[in-house]
Amino acid sequence: MAATKEDATLLVQILQWGSTIGLGEAFAHIYSDDFESDSADIRNPQVRTVLSFFEVVGTLVKQGLLDRGLVHDLWALDMTWRRVGVAALKAREQTGEPRMFENYELLAKGAPTPAGV
Repeated sequence: MAATKEDATLLVQILQWGSTIGLGEAFAHIYSDDFESDSADIRNPQVRTVLSFFEVVGTLVKQGLLDRGLVHDLWALDMTWRRVGVAALKAREQTGEPRMFENYELLAKGAPTPAGV
């Protein structure tokens, strides 16, 4: 399925929401040189912001409301998951809830391989 203008409109709204919740600052934090992904924790507000944001995006993609290709063109989800995924896995273990952030993980693990790789 190719992305539509409706997908683009929704994506712009999602980007606006991301700005409102501080997604840019969260990205700056998780990609900083002093961030250690192995010790990422859900109690960290920036980690929580990234996880929550992409869980929503993943849910919209899973439900067919947003084009997967468009999302993967915009964000390097597999790379971002590698930075914060440990926190999601720890949260699942601590809460006993295996569905926590599952849509983000599925979306990230389904990232297309770049051409020529």
